[in-house]
Amino acid sequence: MDWLNTDWLNAAWLNTDWLNAAWWGTADHDVARFVLQRGIAAVYVIAFVSGALQFPALLGERGLLPVPRYLARAARTPGPTLFRWRYSDALLRTVAWSGAALAATVVLGLPQQGPAWLPMLVFLALWLLYMSMVNVGQVFYGFGWEILLLEAGFLAAFLGSDQTTTPVITLWLFRWLLFRLEFGAGMIKMRGDRVWRDLTALYYHHETQPMPNPLSWWFHHLPKPLHKVEVLGNHVAQLFIPFLLFAPQPVATWAAVVVIATQLWLVFSGNFAWLNALTLVIAFSAVGDSVLAGLLPGVPVSADTHAALDTPAWFAAVVLAMGLLMLVLSWWPLKNLISREQAMNASFNRWRLANAYGAFGSITRERYEVVVEGWDGHRWLEYGFRGKPGDPARMPRQFAPYHLRLDWLMWFLALGQPGMHWFIPFLNKLLVADRATLKLLRHDPFGGRPPEQVRARVFAYRYTSWREWRNSGEWWVREPMGDLVPPMSRAS
Repeated sequence: MDWLNTDWLNAAWLNTDWLNAAWWGTADHDVARFVLQRGIAAVYVIAFVSGALQFPALLGERGLLPVPRYLARAARTPGPTLFRWRYSDALLRTVAWSGAALAATVVLGLPQQGPAWLPMLVFLALWLLYMSMVNVGQVFYGFGWEILLLEAGFLAAFLGSDQTTTPVITLWLFRWLLFRLEFGAGMIKMRGDRVWRDLTALYYHHETQPMPNPLSWWFHHLPKPLHKVEVLGNHVAQLFIPFLLFAPQPVATWAAVVVIATQLWLVFSGNFAWLNALTLVIAFSAVGDSVLAGLLPGVPVSADTHAALDTPAWFAAVVLAMGLLMLVLSWWPLKNLISREQAMNASFNRWRLANAYGAFGSITRERYEVVVEGWDGHRWLEYGFRGKPGDPARMPRQFAPYHLRLDWLMWFLALGQPGMHWFIPFLNKLLVADRATLKLLRHDPFGGRPPEQVRARVFAYRYTSWREWRNSGEWWVREPMGDLVPPMSRAS
C-alpha cells in the first residue's frame, strides 16, 4: 500500500542539514565550552571532596543532624536522593569520592573526547549524585551556591563533546542562568537594605561578611569615597550589564568580561565558597572565540565561526527537548524577578532547575562572633575554628572555593538566627571529644581529651585601625557581650 512506502523517510524535514544552521551550533564558542565543562567539573571536585570530609561529622549516622533521623521524620525530602531508602556513612563516602573521581575525568578532558552521550551521562551523574547529598543536607547544605552548582551541572550535560558543535541553545541557557544570578542579586539589594541605595554598604560589608580573607582588612580600610564607587560599580555590573549578555558579539563578550572582573574582585576580598569562581566560569558562556582571539592572540579561532561538526540527530533532539523544558520552568524565576516579594536562593521544583538567586539583600552593621570554650579544671580554653574569626591576632585565611560549612553556620548563629538544634549537639560532641567533630576545627586546646565543661560566649568584633594594627599586630578588637550557652557538662 502507498502509505507503507518508505520514501517519506527521505523527506526534507528529516534532513539533518538543519543542524549546520547558525541557530543550532557555532564554532565561535569552543573556548566557552572548554571553560564551562572543565570549570564546572572542577567545582564539583571541590564540592564532593568537601562532602566526603565534612558530611559524616555534620550529618552522618552520628553527626550533629543525622540523616537517618531526618529521613525517618520527613514525609518527603526536598527532592530526589539516593539516600531515601538507605543511608550509611560508607555509602555517603562512596557517592562523594565517586563523584569527585568522575568530575576529575572531565577536568582532564577525557569524556569530551568521546561521543556526545559520554560527557552527557557523566554530568547527569554528577548532578544526581550531588543532588542526593544536597536534598538530605538540611541547613548545612542550604546555601545558594549548592543549587547553582546543580543547575550549572545539568546544563553542562548538553554542551556536547569535541566531536559535536557547541549547541547555541545550551549557551543561551547558561547566559539566562547568569542573568538570573547577577540581576537577581542586584534587585535583591535595591529592594533590601538602604545602604545599597545610598552607596554606603561597603562601609560595613568587608568587616561583617561571613568569612573574611587575608585581604578583607585592607579592603575595609580603603577610603570611603572609593567604597561608594565600588557599590555604584556593583549596581552597574548587576543591574545593567546582564542585559548585554544577550547582545551580539563583541558586546556580549565585553559584558562577560565585566562580570568576570567583578567576580575576581569578590574573590580577592572575601570567602564565599565556590559562588564567585562558578559565576565567572558561567560568564564564559558569552565569550566568543573571535573576540577573545583579538584580546589574546594565542587563542585558536575557527575560520568559519558557524562551521558545524557532524552533530547526531538524537543529540539535537535531546538538546531541543531540554531547552523547551527549561523555557517552561523559567516562568517561575522570571515572575520572582519582577515580584516585590522577591525570594532569594529558592528552588521552584524538586529537580533544582531554573532557580532564583541573590545575595546580601541586607548588610549587618556590627560583627558578632560565638566563641566556644572548654574548662580544664583551672581555666577556660578557646577552641579554634578554621575560617571564622576567633583569636584577634590570627590573620584571616583564604579557603574559598572550599566550603567550611560549620564556620558559615556559626556566622548565622551569631546573627541570632535559629541554630540550637545543631549547636547544642555540637557542644555535646566537644564534651566527649568526638574525633570526627574535632577534625572540623583548627585547634583543640585539650589535645583530644574531653573538657570538664563547655560554654559559648558572644563577642563583638571590629577590625583594628591602622594605628592599632601597627602597635599590636592584631587584626581584630573584641569585646565580650554575654553568654549564648552557659557552662554545661555531660550531665547537663
